[in-house]
Amino acid sequence: MGAPPVHQGEDFLGRRVHDLPLVALKLLVHDHNQFFVVSEAVHFAGILVLIYKLTTRRLALVLILEQIEFSGLSLKTQELTAIFLAARLCCSLFMEGDIHTILDFVTLVSTLWVIYMIRFKLKSTYIVELDNMPLYYVAVPSAILAIFIHPYTQHARIGRILWAFAVYLESVSVLPQLRMMQNMKMVEPFTANYVFALGVARFLGCAHWIIKVYDSAGKYLYLVGSGYIWLPMVLIAEVVQTFILADFCYYYVKSVMNGQLLVTLPLPV
Repeated sequence: MGAPPVHQGEDFLGRRVHDLPLVALKLLVHDHNQFFVVSEAVHFAGILVLIYKLTTRRLALVLILEQIEFSGLSLKTQELTAIFLAARLCCSLFMEGDIHTILDFVTLVSTLWVIYMIRFKLKSTYIVELDNMPLYYVAVPSAILAIFIHPYTQHARIGRILWAFAVYLESVSVLPQLRMMQNMKMVEPFTANYVFALGVARFLGCAHWIIKVYDSAGKYLYLVGSGYIWLPMVLIAEVVQTFILADFCYYYVKSVMNGQLLVTLPLPV
């Protein structure tokens, strides 16, 4: 027998709740290209949170407590972020040269500063044993995929490959950070705020492509049948990164609603 009508209605409403943010964005924002600008701005804001965290200095007792906080940040995610930002900035300088270029530049400079602080100024607080995901696990597959699947434009082929590499690497660059937080089980506030900002940024980027596909009656997905799969791959990359971060964002919001300073993650299955 099927589920009672009441439960069917609850399931239907539950599914529709997840669609509300997308519907709201579609109705409230007329120029959907602005999603990318806001997404990059939110990412930069997340980096600013880290800069504030790494530069705050108080009494010796507070500094000891801050050292515990510094240990929760993944150096490898910051390095991957710097790599894809540098690749995207190189392309943007020749392909676009607009507000995206400026945001990528300031975010890259800020990320390099965070890397410098972790590697040299706060090296003793970085727990390398917990940040144990090799960079080539995500960098090499992204590079190989970019060689075969990249945009077809009038620009130089190396630039188009770099652009695709940046898109693919960005979609998985947060994996070392999530792996490190899973190893630690508890996530301190500043790192949690930073990762949540990444989640919001990726949701906005993903929303842009989903709404674009919807408005075009799915024509971007139809391009797969013509052998042109770059645009669908961009959509897949955005969706993958959004889902990667969705689980953490759920526990972040849950912890905030419960008034908890630390975000507690479940044990791995």
